[in-house]
Amino acid sequence: MNGSTERDTDALVGALAGCAAPVRRLRSPHLRMAIWFMISVMFAALVVAAMGLRPDIGLRLQEPQFVVEVVAALMTSMLAAGAAFCAGCPGRPLWERFAPLPALGVWLASLGTGCWAAWISTGPEGLRITPDLMCFPYIVLVGSVPAVLILAMIRRGAPIAPITATMLAALAAASLGAAALRLFHQQDASLMVLTWHVGSVAILTGIGALIGRSFLRWPQNAKTY
Repeated sequence: MNGSTERDTDALVGALAGCAAPVRRLRSPHLRMAIWFMISVMFAALVVAAMGLRPDIGLRLQEPQFVVEVVAALMTSMLAAGAAFCAGCPGRPLWERFAPLPALGVWLASLGTGCWAAWISTGPEGLRITPDLMCFPYIVLVGSVPAVLILAMIRRGAPIAPITATMLAALAAASLGAAALRLFHQQDASLMVLTWHVGSVAILTGIGALIGRSFLRWPQNAKTY
């Protein structure tokens, strides 16, 4: 009985090994994140150069709140990309998928502080929201190439958490777009930034989550035994 079972097992292993195609091992999630972030930042820099830096960029870079906002958005982008790559690697700890939350929290907190300061200094008038319909297209423009690149990269991993992976990928691309937008688009009211910039990032992140199951799927032609 045991001998027969062992022979069956050996036959199964031999059959699986015989039909298995060569597999190239993926680079580590952190290395893929670094590659993606470097290429994406270069593309964002090209867009910023084409649009032209905002005239007051020198003064804004001397303001701690502005610097914190931009750096926190960039860190959110980088950490979300790393988390997206980790979400496609079996055996990785679940906490890695929450890695961008601290940077995202700092970003939102800095905007919340700005809203509070505007309320204290000017009252309700400082929290007035006006339409700014160019924020969403600008963020999509800057995030387009990074989004295509990261989606192509995460598709090479295992689709074990498709919704989480695509959501984090969209967050990474959109946050980078929002950070770049601050460098050429003159919109500094914290509530406006929170509404239009972060709101655009939230919409794009939600779209990323919606496409997860259809975009990342196990191959339909995979053989089973």
